[in-house]
Amino acid sequence: MAKNPKLWSPRTLAAQAMGKIDEPTRAVVPPIHVTTTFLRDPDNQYRTGNIYGRPDNETVREAESIIAMLEDAKAAIVLGSGMSAAVAVFLALKPGDHIVAPTVMYWALRNWLLNDAAEWGLKTTFVDTSDLDTVRAAVVPGATKLVWLETPSNPLWSITDIAGVSEIAHAAGARVAVDSTGATPILTRPLDFGADIVMHSATKYLNGHSDVLAGALATRAEDEYWTRIKRVRAIQGLILGPFEAFLLIRGMRTLSLRVKASCESAMELATRFANHAHVHEVLYPGLASHPGHALAARQMTGGFGGMLSIRLRGGERQAIGAAANVTLWKRATSLGGVESLIEHRASIEGAGTPCPLDLLRLSTGVEDVNDLFADLDAAIKAAAV
Repeated sequence: MAKNPKLWSPRTLAAQAMGKIDEPTRAVVPPIHVTTTFLRDPDNQYRTGNIYGRPDNETVREAESIIAMLEDAKAAIVLGSGMSAAVAVFLALKPGDHIVAPTVMYWALRNWLLNDAAEWGLKTTFVDTSDLDTVRAAVVPGATKLVWLETPSNPLWSITDIAGVSEIAHAAGARVAVDSTGATPILTRPLDFGADIVMHSATKYLNGHSDVLAGALATRAEDEYWTRIKRVRAIQGLILGPFEAFLLIRGMRTLSLRVKASCESAMELATRFANHAHVHEVLYPGLASHPGHALAARQMTGGFGGMLSIRLRGGERQAIGAAANVTLWKRATSLGGVESLIEHRASIEGAGTPCPLDLLRLSTGVEDVNDLFADLDAAIKAAAV
């Protein structure tokens, strides 16, 4: 690896895990550091910067350095899950702070904001963040401290103008945090558009193999707010385990290849199902018919994501039946893995979901797209009988 990492692209740096070599063995795969405690210097100092396993681990730091590089961030931290990463951002706020969040977003976090955030003294207003005028009306200067975005939004895949919202929020004294799980840093780097914090459920695309629970945060500035977020992680013991961090590093080495393959398949499936007799709507920002397509084309580079949703003419019954009839697609929660997943989201989210009852959420993996289409096409037709 070159002495100056700036000579290499993010794809190259991620593929080589920042060029990290284990010097004692000259191994190209770094070792896993599992120690929970560290030796003091003779004068009782910790000049290595490592004190205890709850905030300190070298394997974790290696994963963080890759994420910070991918997001062009000042710093990054990884946590035990996407939820722990997201909630840490909110717990670093102060009682009485006001939050603006999307009406359609990751359902578990939406439920936390609806049911738990008030116990921490936080106030949340839910709006359609794809509408800048609606965001502008919801932001209260001096009171709103955080605007949370998710783009593309799960599971309707609407697109939010990160730069436009950032301008509104910053003028009111608020920060902007973006859940960019669906886009990944391969397609969108929110900090480039004015956001302050980027969040990933690293369980999904960053790891990409459905075998690690992890969350990640990256920041524009190592300021007092970032210090509070790191303190939440340390005090509440939310750090990612070293073995999981090792697997996350392994996954990120192939991130660009997996995302490219998923995007290509998602675009092909979206195009085919847009003309399917049993499908009345395809939700995918790569389609010219999508209301956020033009914005997505400006904000996303190299593809429109590996996620799409289809709505069936036969309604809830056909949607549930189609999911039951697939053989190649896996009926499972999550997204971003090498295997393709299908889910009837309304059944999972339950009462109060903004998800239409006729909707199937699709996460395209790296299988042959013709096989994926044939399997789902047959399942949809069988469910229509």
